[in-house]
Amino acid sequence: MAGPGTFISVGRSLDQAVERVKAAEQLGYESAYVTHIAARDSLTVLMAYAAATERIKLGTGVLPIYSRTPVATAQQAATIDEYSSGRMVLGLGVSHQVTVEGWYGTKLERPLRAMREYVGIVRACLRGEDPPPGEIFSSGFHFMGFEPRKDLPIYVAALSPKMLRLAGELADGVMLWLCNPDYVRDVVVPEVAAGREKAGRSLDGFDIVAAVPAALTDDREAAFATMRQDLITYWSLPFYRAMIERSGFSQDIASFDEGMKSGGPQQAITGISDRFLEDLTAIGSPDQVRAGVRRYADAGATSPCIGPVARTDFAATLEAAAPSRSAH
Repeated sequence: MAGPGTFISVGRSLDQAVERVKAAEQLGYESAYVTHIAARDSLTVLMAYAAATERIKLGTGVLPIYSRTPVATAQQAATIDEYSSGRMVLGLGVSHQVTVEGWYGTKLERPLRAMREYVGIVRACLRGEDPPPGEIFSSGFHFMGFEPRKDLPIYVAALSPKMLRLAGELADGVMLWLCNPDYVRDVVVPEVAAGREKAGRSLDGFDIVAAVPAALTDDREAAFATMRQDLITYWSLPFYRAMIERSGFSQDIASFDEGMKSGGPQQAITGISDRFLEDLTAIGSPDQVRAGVRRYADAGATSPCIGPVARTDFAATLEAAAPSRSAH
């Protein structure tokens, strides 16, 4: 079942992250997702979350497909799913060239084909079918002595119209980051629907997971300043830049680039406008936090999922945005 969720990745303390997931479950959140960054392994972290919880869905948000083979991913996801009594959601993404080449030592080429093949192999493994042949990924794997859940949900991270359509065609959900409500309504929903139509399906049951940077604070300007610092990397990555321009913020991108040329990152961040941050985030009073999350739901996100803003109180934000408090 879709509904409000949260991103709870591990910062300084795995123990604290586990406590946050337990709190999110008690507050009524439907799901908790873990990002995959240059720190703890996301799938291993999910086992820790599974051991500490009973109801909340647990997923990767998202696992880069080049970080391990499709078979390794299928085995790990199926194991977490079994241990958690069917609560696993496998979120997959192609990541970015700098990460794929710099971390994993391989090439990011033909991302649409790579994702199609990867999802196809993982699905076949889960269903006990022969994996389809591929040009980028291939396998003859079959589980032996163990039957995983055949319909374990697979979500695909997408920003561009083509990847959004592929997610609609192949996956059970789509995962979004830096996609504001207008982009969700005007680009994500129509493109995903086109992909679903190609597969002969409707949008019914398809989960649109939108990450919502959220913070309960009486100093919005300080939170915006923190967000600007954290966004420098994303505004330098081609996939995100194209999506931000498509969202109607091409002037922001131009100002960011000009600032980078003239003064470096600290000058560049002045190009990230208050309008962009106001559209993207749910920051401020309890009412502002809840209204920000609601904008995503109204735009078509079936699972608006709040994520922390650095140097703010995320435990208080979880409380403020809790589904029980957001009912109206």
